Amino acid sequence: MAQKKKRKLKVLNLLLLIALVLAIAAGGLWFTYQQNIKPVSSADETVLFEVSSGTSAKNTAIELEKQGIIKDSTSAYVYMKLNNLGDIKSGTYDLNKSWDVKHILTVLNDPTAAAVNTVSITIVEGDWAKDIAAKIEAETNVTADELLTLWNDADYLASLKDRYAFITDEMFSDSVRIYLEGYLMPDTYIFYKETDAKSVTEKILDQTEIVFEKYKQQIADSGYSTHQIFTLASIVQYEASTEEDMKMIAGVFYNRLNIDMALQSSVTVCYAIDFEKQTDNWTACEVNNDFESPYNTYKYTGLPPGPIMNPGSAALDAVLNPT
Repeated sequence: MAQKKKRKLKVLNLLLLIALVLAIAAGGLWFTYQQNIKPVSSADETVLFEVSSGTSAKNTAIELEKQGIIKDSTSAYVYMKLNNLGDIKSGTYDLNKSWDVKHILTVLNDPTAAAVNTVSITIVEGDWAKDIAAKIEAETNVTADELLTLWNDADYLASLKDRYAFITDEMFSDSVRIYLEGYLMPDTYIFYKETDAKSVTEKILDQTEIVFEKYKQQIADSGYSTHQIFTLASIVQYEASTEEDMKMIAGVFYNRLNIDMALQSSVTVCYAIDFEKQTDNWTACEVNNDFESPYNTYKYTGLPPGPIMNPGSAALDAVLNPT
């Protein structure tokens, strides 16, 4: 009888211990959940957030976390389910990082809350800076001249070094056509119709920084500078249309660089001709290999002074992982 009582006591103690562990775990999960539905910031910071038609509530939560508007998508999704706030409406919204999850989801469930003074502009792989500026001018109050002037303002760009790690002194060579050429990351952006050149620029550069961070270590290990990698990626982007071709072409260019052979890329002549003549007569590239320009890689060995267009992440990946 005494042994049975001891066994029962051990079982009881074990059950109590398990219950205690479960209670502590549940309490920890509840505490974490409560922390995760609080605002990401105490500072007032308004951001634009777009919900595309057909986007699920779960994917909306994931995107909110990705853009730094909420702390945790899983906690937000649980909150949606518990509070019947999963009927997210499509549209573009003014959200604030000082709002908690309840406030944000309430706005996203309100069909009248979507902003109407915004536009969607897509930068595609291979766009020139002047083309991007023209797209923005066509949809907002900011002119192309304002943007191009800002994108060539060395003092302004240098002031952003602490914020954007890809901005280096190498960008500011006297031979570079437009300092931010090559650093305007292709993506679809939402801008206010009434805005300013700096807000537009820094929104684009925020995305460039996200992509750069993905490849930052590979760039550091490559033996080439950030500016050189972006420059080579721009040439590869111009030369090829598929990721496989990009990697093959990147390998060819590295072989030429390694033996101090001219890259002999006609697309650099395209950029040189447009720079000098301000035309889009790209058909002249193949027959103007002797065109005088530091961007002409038939006349000058090594890489040109800077990027010749704005490459996407696939081109960056290709030059960091060439065939």
